[in-house]
Amino acid sequence: MPAPRSLIVSAAAVCAGLGVAACGSKAPGVQLAPSAGQTAASVPTTPTPPPALRTKPVVVIPKGPAPKKLVVKDLVTGSGKPAAVGQTVTVNYVGVLYQNGKQFDSSWQRNQPFTTALSNGSVISGWVQGIAGGSGIAPMRVGGRRELIIPPNLAYGKRGSPPTIPPNSTLIFIVDLLSVG
Repeated sequence: MPAPRSLIVSAAAVCAGLGVAACGSKAPGVQLAPSAGQTAASVPTTPTPPPALRTKPVVVIPKGPAPKKLVVKDLVTGSGKPAAVGQTVTVNYVGVLYQNGKQFDSSWQRNQPFTTALSNGSVISGWVQGIAGGSGIAPMRVGGRRELIIPPNLAYGKRGSPPTIPPNSTLIFIVDLLSVG
């Protein structure tokens, strides 16, 4: 039984359309991939963290008075690229007050990693020193989880950061370094 005429006409139209598309023409509503530049494979994405960094950490408040100097402790040692001052980093973090353990901020709560330049003015000095290293502190590496206990002079000082961070607060952060740009 021969094919109906409408089926033949439809098939011919599809083939003609494919032929035109294959020649580089642009159909309405279609965006062609660039011949050079970014493609889906080269668009930056947030990397999948290693298993040890896939759950929100629990912050434990140390006993005793708050330290007067920056305290850095690697909870998970990363093996990737090291962070350096001026680079862009992507992290997950939890921040709590040393005095009472109250959480004031968390990228985990927003379900969105935080990307920033690792420089004074972009983040507090305690982050720059605690993540990039220097003065006897090794730089943090991608894949690492680090606890930072930051005294007021390296955090928000006498002004605090109202309403969540009172003046002269020592802060505890647990930071997971996901990528360094």
